[in-house]
Amino acid sequence: MIGGFQWDEGNWPKCSKHGVTRGEIEVLFTDGEPMVRPDPRHSGSEERFFAVGSTSSGRWLFVVFTLRSVAGTTLIRPLSARYMHKKEVEHYEQQKGA
Repeated sequence: MIGGFQWDEGNWPKCSKHGVTRGEIEVLFTDGEPMVRPDPRHSGSEERFFAVGSTSSGRWLFVVFTLRSVAGTTLIRPLSARYMHKKEVEHYEQQKGA
C-alpha cells in the first residue's frame, strides 16, 4: 500500500521542467489507473518504474518513479515527468487495446 509521495529539491525540479505539476502527478497515481511497468534498463542502485496515464484534464503523462520506504511507509518518489507526444499516446492506446 502506498502512503504518499516523496518530494524534495532532488526530484521536484526535474519533474517540473516540462510543465507538469505535482498535483497532476499525484492524481495520476491516486485517482487514475496508470499502466505501471518496471524499467530494468534504468534500474541501477534501486528499482525504477514508469507509469503512463491521463490527468483529470485528459493530458497524457509519462512518469518515471521509484518506491522508497520511510518510517515503515512506502512512498512514491517521482524522478521525472513529462507530457506524452501524440504518437506515444497512439502507441499506448494500441498496446492497451491488444
